[in-house]
Amino acid sequence: MTAYFGSCLCGSAKFEVQGEFDSFYLCHCQHCQKDTGSAHAANLFSQSAKVTWLSGSDSVTTFTLPGTRHSKSFCKVCGSALPGTHGEGLLVIPAGCLDTEVSMLPTAHIFTSSKAVWDTGSESLPKFEGLPD
Repeated sequence: MTAYFGSCLCGSAKFEVQGEFDSFYLCHCQHCQKDTGSAHAANLFSQSAKVTWLSGSDSVTTFTLPGTRHSKSFCKVCGSALPGTHGEGLLVIPAGCLDTEVSMLPTAHIFTSSKAVWDTGSESLPKFEGLPD
């Protein structure tokens, strides 16, 4: 069984995920845009993997948007997105909170009807390895 490790930005919450991912979606819905402050969320999904909190489970909270199935788990200290369980045991892991490399590439873009109008043509933009001068 594969193990993945992850943490929040401040290091308060640390976790291990045991198991395999079923899919890796880049979600462009308006809720995920608000959650991330970006064009989309990048989340791994698993029906069978299990998360174990190694430290800081008391720093983790979950917000569920009333009237929707949309929820987000995050660190109460630094605000970083963290794994959460949705519905009937679906584990959702924000890809960016993993410290272990994931070889799985995104499966699909979803909710593209809500895609941000400015999220286009980014491959042609200049690229910098750090913050430009």
